[in-house]
Amino acid sequence: MRRRAFLALTALIAALPAGALAEEEKKKKAGGATFIQINTLVGTTNRSGGRRGVLTVECGLDIPDAKLREFANLSLPRLRAAYVQTVQSYAAGLPPGQPPSVDFLGMALQRQTDAVLGRKGARLLLGAIMAS
Repeated sequence: MRRRAFLALTALIAALPAGALAEEEKKKKAGGATFIQINTLVGTTNRSGGRRGVLTVECGLDIPDAKLREFANLSLPRLRAAYVQTVQSYAAGLPPGQPPSVDFLGMALQRQTDAVLGRKGARLLLGAIMAS
């Protein structure tokens, strides 16, 4: 009789992770199913008086194509490295007191996205851009 109880308990334990995974899939992902959030990008700027400032860029990728989205998820370290390099070089050349150009940053980051992924199809979405 104890063997039956053991088998029932084992079956119950085996079913728990599958149920937990199903609940995890049901949760709404921020930005939708096709959205990939990129961690905040930071670059150092020069402020008036020789002080240092910070340029902060929040962005993400919207990729409707499932295969390209999977490749982008695998390429996130390369994407992030390309984005950080772009933001840092742009921030270093930003004149003191000048606001950042959202259009230029968007174009430059989209160009990096297409270069790293090897083709078009991923759309870069910019969030907050702040220079302080």
